[in-house]
Formats: sequence, structure tokens, C-alpha cells
Amino acid sequence: MGAVFRVARNPEEGSTLPYVISVPLASGDLVLKAGDRWPATQKVYCHRAEEWPDEPDLVEEVPVRSCVRRGVAIDLVLDRPRENRSQLVFTKLKGGREGIFWQTLSTRRKTRPGLRIPTRRAAGQALDIVVDTREGYPWRFAEQQATTTKRAVRVGDYAVELDGEVVAVVERKTLQDLATCLVDRRLLITPGMVAEMLAAAQVRYPSLPIVFCETRPLAEEWTYRFLGAAFAYADEEADLQP
Repeated sequence: MGAVFRVARNPEEGSTLPYVISVPLASGDLVLKAGDRWPATQKVYCHRAEEWPDEPDLVEEVPVRSCVRRGVAIDLVLDRPRENRSQLVFTKLKGGREGIFWQTLSTRRKTRPGLRIPTRRAAGQALDIVVDTREGYPWRFAEQQATTTKRAVRVGDYAVELDGEVVAVVERKTLQDLATCLVDRRLLITPGMVAEMLAAAQVRYPSLPIVFCETRPLAEEWTYRFLGAAFAYADEEADLQP
């Protein structure tokens, strides 16, 4: 059996950290006391343990697909369909003590302060956004002051029209979709390569903005604001025409 991630109950009586986890690094297993067996709903505080218990009361043992240390963090990917990706972040607390926080992408998002979706109208008006009929699981813009109309769009996935003419479009892509558009599908794409290709594409096509939106609500909001601004600009330009 290859590298495995293990969780056991902490044999130390009276500890506020009820679990012990073993993280398989290339330099050797990292053993930590943990506040929970997995950061499912919130970040989990961890503390270094002296060693793995001699007779562990195992809770689970899962094969590991990847476990890599990147600076102050360890990225852990387990070989199972759900709850398989997490990260251990090492930081300094008050007084210089080490703090270790175990998190997933969803728990990290929940604790990010100041992440708010604005509610005011885009460019001071409600929009009618045209959604391409081929768009699977389209954005509904339920939180924005916008209506949607499904119709075939020649370019892009979402568009706004002025006097029957398309004035702005947004093409929606996941990171995987974007990568396969940039290179042959058979190539293995690394994050660094994707960043390199995106930079090259932005330099070559400076009038085509490429925007990364971390969540679906943020993507919907950015699209709503962009299309609203484009519509308002086109409307002003039309009024200036003789």
C-alpha cells in the first residue's frame, strides 16, 4: 500500500483536540493533534504531536493521491470521491507560538471577511440578459436586478442588446474548459502553465479581458456589472449620434 492518511482518536486524556492525524510527507509522516477528523464545516485547529500512538484507535485510513508542501501550506488530496481535498496552513500566533489550521476550499471561503455581493442596480438600471440556449446550468441572476431571455447567441454565453444589436458578451468557462481551449486535451496542465498561457493570451488580445471569479455568485455579479456598464456606455454613445 502506498502513502496513506490516517485519523485516530487522541489517547491523551483531557485534551481539547480529540483526534490525531498522520500526514504522509516526502520527508516523513507529520503527526498532529486535531480538533476534528476533517474540516467539513469550519477550519480545524491542529497542534504538533510527539508521535503516532503505539496502539492507535483508528477512525479511518485513506490512500493519498498527493501530499505536497508549498511554502507555509501542505496540500493534501485523498483518493476518495468526496471530502478529498484539504490544506494545512502553518502560521504564527500571538507570542510567537505556531498555529496550524486545517481547511478546505469551502471552509476558507466561509471565513473570508468582507466578501459581500452588492445589491444596487448595474449602471442604475435593470438589465435583460440574453442567455445562450446551449448554456448548461445557466446563471439565473436571482440576486441581481435583471431578467433573462433564452435565445441563441452567436458569440459568448451571456449578452446584452441595444436596439436589437449585441453590445457586449461574456463567455463563461471553468478552469478546465479554459485549459483545454488553450492547449491539446492530451497534455497534462499545471497551474503554472495555465497562468503562463493566460498571461500570453492577455498580452496578445489586450481588448479581451480574462477575469477569474472564485465562486458562482461572484461570477454572476461580475457578469451583471460588466454587461450593465457596457449597455450604459453603448446607450450614451447612441444618444450622441447625429
